[in-house]
Amino acid sequence: MQVFLTLVRRELGSYFFSFSGYVVLTVVALMLGLSFSQMTAAMNGSSSDEPLTELFYRTMFFWLVILVASPAITMRSFALERSTGTFETLMTTPVRDAQVVLAKFTGAMIFYLILWAPLVVCLVLVRYFTQEPSLLPAMATTTAFLGIFLVGCLYISIGIFASAMTRNQIIAAMAAFAMGSVFFVASFFALTAPARSGRWARFFDHVSMIEHMQDFVRGTVDTRHVVFYISTAVWFLFMAVKAVESRRWK
Repeated sequence: MQVFLTLVRRELGSYFFSFSGYVVLTVVALMLGLSFSQMTAAMNGSSSDEPLTELFYRTMFFWLVILVASPAITMRSFALERSTGTFETLMTTPVRDAQVVLAKFTGAMIFYLILWAPLVVCLVLVRYFTQEPSLLPAMATTTAFLGIFLVGCLYISIGIFASAMTRNQIIAAMAAFAMGSVFFVASFFALTAPARSGRWARFFDHVSMIEHMQDFVRGTVDTRHVVFYISTAVWFLFMAVKAVESRRWK
């Protein structure tokens, strides 16, 4: 456990001691601010009593953060270590490949969750100044952040796998973005008439992140959604371990 925690601290520290980490923090904060502006604009003149989390997830920038931030976070996980030669040094230490992959995943997830801190501030500010309890119900808020966490697990695991496959950070980011886009496009296709009525309807319902988030922001936790995100993330992490193992013996 001590070795694992050391690796996590090392990985997390690499984000805060690099220029790219602060670029990601700044860009995500900007996108969350724009999303917050869209949300407040939607609230003005509206008599809707929808919770803030439901208004927030409908904005374009909310999904951009999920789709773009994860590749930016994970592109350096293994690719940078390979390009600088520190990967070989790390692999000579008495650590297991699974420990390295899980430590990098954990460090990336912690940084991913930190990126969402401005959202918490925005929601609390709106709740404070409006003095309207229905805007931020405890259950809906909790499940909304659970949804953000689970989607993050999926996308971060995809990014870790992509980074484990190459020594080029740009290629790793592009591969992670492409794989993440498949789930994203499938989510939109699930809303179309052919997907809703055809024989693939149940499949698209199962992979539609938009419909999953719609449940989460309304305070509903469907165990099928939880199992989908966890199992898919575990599969990508397993593939990342295999990629690291193959690189070790080359």
